[in-house]
This record gives sequence, structure tokens and C-alpha cells, in this order.
Amino acid sequence: MANSPYLYRVYTQLQLGQRWLDRHRGRRPVFACILGFTDTGLIPGISAAGATPAARRYTCLADAEFLYNGPTREYKYPLPPLDAGVSPVLISRAVVAALDIPIYLFNGGLPELPSVPTIDLGGAPARCLTTGKALELGMVKQLWHQGLSWGEKLGRSAEYLIVSECVVGGTTTALALLTGLGIPAAGKVNSSHPTCNHAQKWEVVRAGLEAAGEKALATDPLELVAAVGDPMQVVAAGMAIAASRTTGVMLAGGTQMLAVYGLMQAIAREYALAWQPEQVVVGTTRWVAEDPTGDTVGLANSIGSVPLIATLLSFASSRFPQLVAYERGFVKEGVGCGGCAIAASLYQGWKQMQLLQEIEDLIEIVAREKYVNC
Repeated sequence: MANSPYLYRVYTQLQLGQRWLDRHRGRRPVFACILGFTDTGLIPGISAAGATPAARRYTCLADAEFLYNGPTREYKYPLPPLDAGVSPVLISRAVVAALDIPIYLFNGGLPELPSVPTIDLGGAPARCLTTGKALELGMVKQLWHQGLSWGEKLGRSAEYLIVSECVVGGTTTALALLTGLGIPAAGKVNSSHPTCNHAQKWEVVRAGLEAAGEKALATDPLELVAAVGDPMQVVAAGMAIAASRTTGVMLAGGTQMLAVYGLMQAIAREYALAWQPEQVVVGTTRWVAEDPTGDTVGLANSIGSVPLIATLLSFASSRFPQLVAYERGFVKEGVGCGGCAIAASLYQGWKQMQLLQEIEDLIEIVAREKYVNC
């Protein structure tokens, strides 16, 4: 690991990661969040991003609403209760609001219409990956081209682009995608559970790959996404490839964004696409990077030359038990919260106490308004 006086650390590809950080210090990013859904997230126990399968159906919708509006007295989609902790969207919202970071919300495929303005990409929720027919190939190609188009647009105007996600069950579809790409990911991925449910995830992935048959072995990575992926993955890959040609890109997330990076590599090879890998990093939290029940660093190294960077933000001293739960392994990441924390340090030099204070101030407002689940 590279030691840093800042509130982040480079875990893999140290020189590439440090050069990326040096280039983007003092710059304000644009924040893009790709919203998606997969029925995989409804499998009992597969995710802790919502205490029940019914609650998890609305997690993404609630996160999008809070990210866009912040604390208000009326919500169409209140944040669902978690087994422990609080949604990572509070971290993301605290940063983007305090630093006035532009937000773009993309609807890649949701079960209900969002209550806030989003850019509709014409996608649909994915079927459970166990079907081996998660998405229609035509839709995957449409989402891919939408990602390319928007990546080009945002890349021309952004000082750098944060590409984030909100997909419940997405670490399991990430495992399926990585495995299908030939990357040894079993036992290495993360989860919103304090102890990753590797056995359950692998059983789901194995069933999906078997059901997909030859499609899972196809050389075309878009066919693999259609078989066992989710709508966010291909949008994020297209967006990051296109944006990398003109600006820096931070894929904000853990296992899911490592899978997106692997997908970018595969698509670029298959279609002989030009992109700039040195412009792209993965940014997450130390709760992911140092998760003792996964192997994020090993997974990043298996994928190749991807710099993995993580915020060193700690909630150990927080006065809110919902935040302290992160130190026990709950939640860990989501809605680009790790990338937002890194951006706050890069743009304004925020250290631990300032970042923690901004997050706690937001939670205090939420609690005072008796917002559910906080």
C-alpha cells in the first residue's frame, strides 16, 4: 500500500494510481449514477441492502430520491430498513451537496418510475441471473450505445467523471460477469453483509452460467451481460470507455466496478475500441478494500492494470450507531460513496473530521425531521 497524507490510499498499481490522483487534485468532478435492478436482488438473504426482498425492490428508487433531494419531509420512496447501518447514499449526498457537484441520474432499468428527474436509457430490470437469460441482447446493445453516447458528452465537459451505481444484488451479478470473463473471482467479492455470503453467491452464479450454456462461453462480452448481467454494467462500461478518451474517470464502487473494468477490457478487445486505460481508476471505501471476508486487492490484481483507490474515512468515533455499524462490516459501499469521499479530499483537501462532520450533520437533520430508518 502507498502511504498518503490525504484521506485516501492506493492499493494496487501504485504509480498509475498516484499519477491519476495528482492529475485530478483540486478539480471538481461530475457525478453520474446509473440506476438499475435485477431480480437476483430478491433472492432471500442475497443482499443486506434492505432487510427483506420486498424492501430491496425499492432501495434504488429511495437512494435516487435522497441523493437528488436530500432531506425533506415527504418521500415517495423512503429508505428501506437495513439489518444494521444506514444507506451509503447519506455519505454521497453529504459530499455532492456541500461541494455543489453536478449530478446526473441514469435509469438503466428500474421496476418503478423514479420520483426524481432521471435520464431514461430505455432499459428494463434484469431477470434473475439463474435464468441464464437476464436481459435481451438487443437491450444490452442499446444500453451499451447509450453509455458510449453519454460518456462522450460528459467527458467533453467534466474535469473528471465519477461513474457510480445503485443495483441491489449487483455484487452477485458482478461475480457472474467476472467468472464468465475468465477472471477468478469466487471467494473474492464483497457483500453488504458483514461476512460475505460466498457460498450462496457462488451457487446462484453456477446455476446461471449452467443455464446460459454456450452464451456464457461466447467471446462477445455483450452476450455474457445478456445472459447473467444487470443493466448498469454495460452502461457504465460504455460511459467510462468513451469518457476516458477526453478526461479522467473514477469507477466509484467495489466489486461491481471491478467487474465493469473487466468488462471494459473485454469489450475493447472484442470490438477493437480505442480508450485510455491510464485515465481510469476504481474508487471505493476501505471497508471494501480491507474486507477480511473478501479479497478486493487480489481481485483487482487478477483483473490487471487497474488502480484500486479507497477512502480512509472511519466511523469508529461517530456518535451515530448507524455509522459505527460500517466498522463492523455492514453496508460498506454503494451509490458511489467511496468515490465521493475521495473526491472531497481531492477537490477541497477534506480530512477525517471535516468529512465525518458533514455526514453527521446530514444525519442529524434527517433524524430531527423523523425521517424513517435514521
